Amino acid sequence: MSGFGQRQEASNEAMAHRAGKKPDGENERESALLRRIVQRDRSAIAELYRLYHARLFKFVFRLTHSYSVADELVNDVMLLVWQNAASFRGDSRASTWIFGIAWRQAMRRASRGKNAHLQPARADEPARDDRADIERRDWVWRGLRKLPQAQQLTTVLVFYYGLSYLETAEITHCSVNTVKTRMFHARRKLREYLAEPETAEPRDE
Repeated sequence: MSGFGQRQEASNEAMAHRAGKKPDGENERESALLRRIVQRDRSAIAELYRLYHARLFKFVFRLTHSYSVADELVNDVMLLVWQNAASFRGDSRASTWIFGIAWRQAMRRASRGKNAHLQPARADEPARDDRADIERRDWVWRGLRKLPQAQQLTTVLVFYYGLSYLETAEITHCSVNTVKTRMFHARRKLREYLAEPETAEPRDE
């Protein structure tokens, strides 16, 4: 598990840029796009869509485990951004506000029972054909999927998207202390699960 933790910490910086933690200049650019969207500037929503489509798709896919549902949800999220841009006050990063919309939409979809038939999500495959690396990533994701939903989502936001505890709390509408508690229990359970032989059957909690 120590190797797992070190690998995740080492990758946090790169993932932060892709998912939410970005230079102030980029945040200002996106905030400016939202202000233009309030004025019903269609070119602004088109530009924001291009900036966010890939990141939002990856995010909601990891929540829904379905390509078709993820694609539908990304479109829903961008429609909500178009309709509700005026509610963005700049108290948080534009990316935090947008990812918060995506998280709530995915949770609403799950609460309606539309994800019961979905297949498990797969980890991103490495650029090179390294079967051992692929199997290792799959093993980690199998462990993540054994966590309670709140702990799983918090871990994905913090480790795989590089968000801070504060940003994660804002997206999931809970306190920073709650995020810290979820991460504490998630780390403990992942250490136990990942310490098991990879041929062992996952244990239900």
